[in-house]
Amino acid sequence: MTRVLILGAGFGGIATAVALRRLASDVEVVLVDRRADFAMGLRKTWEVVGEAPLADGTRSLSALARLGITVRQGTVERLDPTALRATIDGEDVAADVIVVALGAEHALGAIPGLAEHGIDVWARADATRARSALERFTGGRLVIGIFGTPYSCPPGPYELALLARERLARRGVSAEVEVFGPMPIALPVAGPTESARLEAILSAAGITFLPGRQAVEVMASTVRFADGTERPFDLLFAVPPHRCPAVLVDAGLAAAGGWVAVDPRSLATAFPRVYAIGDCTVIPLAHGMPLPKAGVFAEAEGEVVAERIAAELGGRSSDRGFIGEGVCYVEVGGGEAAAVRGAFLADPPRVEFSLPSTDLRRDKAAFEADRLERWFGG
Repeated sequence: MTRVLILGAGFGGIATAVALRRLASDVEVVLVDRRADFAMGLRKTWEVVGEAPLADGTRSLSALARLGITVRQGTVERLDPTALRATIDGEDVAADVIVVALGAEHALGAIPGLAEHGIDVWARADATRARSALERFTGGRLVIGIFGTPYSCPPGPYELALLARERLARRGVSAEVEVFGPMPIALPVAGPTESARLEAILSAAGITFLPGRQAVEVMASTVRFADGTERPFDLLFAVPPHRCPAVLVDAGLAAAGGWVAVDPRSLATAFPRVYAIGDCTVIPLAHGMPLPKAGVFAEAEGEVVAERIAAELGGRSSDRGFIGEGVCYVEVGGGEAAAVRGAFLADPPRVEFSLPSTDLRRDKAAFEADRLERWFGG
């Protein structure tokens, strides 16, 4: 039987597996991930600020077996894209097609002192630790640091700042909340006009945004920047530097310090029958910036790849391509959310920041509920 090996069970990997199972019932679909379960990134923020437990949005990958998907828990140790083979926990697994959806690795070690003095709020494993730290926080300066670009979910740090400030205010805690990062504006991919809308929301909430700050070192209560300036903190939440997984660099799919290059429409790599989707990839946009790393894009890419694989294995052709359209919701507090919508592959990219509303907050909740139901069932 023809085997499609999907490496990584995040947004992109799951979307690929579910769509391919629907389109090609005679194909063996094997989904591999080091985790046994799945949760969306939005759940991490909800956990940190105490809005909703991470566990409520976590689903066992084993539930995908009901769709005929073979789920294998394990670590991808080596990948040979020429031979279409992967080594998983010491075992060589052959495939007819490989879809790489391994996401991005967090490189806390790239910033001296970050692992010791900051909390990685972009890591699911540290969400509960961050929540406990926020609950114990009795005042002072809460700093949310973006330690490198690109990173997953570009509006996420600002959402965390807004929700954390609201949470602290409800507890009567007096705090300064700041967000810093190396970018010149909050959302460079959106452009200065739309980015300014988000910056205005931050300012109105009393949150300080510090652009153009590239951190180079973290000490016990201070962050030092490349220009020699420093910023004190009492609690540091970190969005760490992101890197392409080393196994993909070793495989020749990405250069050191880079990301996997793909055809923007088909998501094909330079290796026949090897596709790559999601955060491990780079797709340059017309204005020179990369496509944002976001689950909504990984999902859309996975569905395109599934259709193309099904067509190829069925002796057909498919002209379906990734179009780079998507929406990301940004909670601002008060039960409201804004939305960043865009046609990112347009020339020039078209991006709009929609002002907050309760309807958009409901849309965000529905976004999660729909996918969990569709992928994992009730």
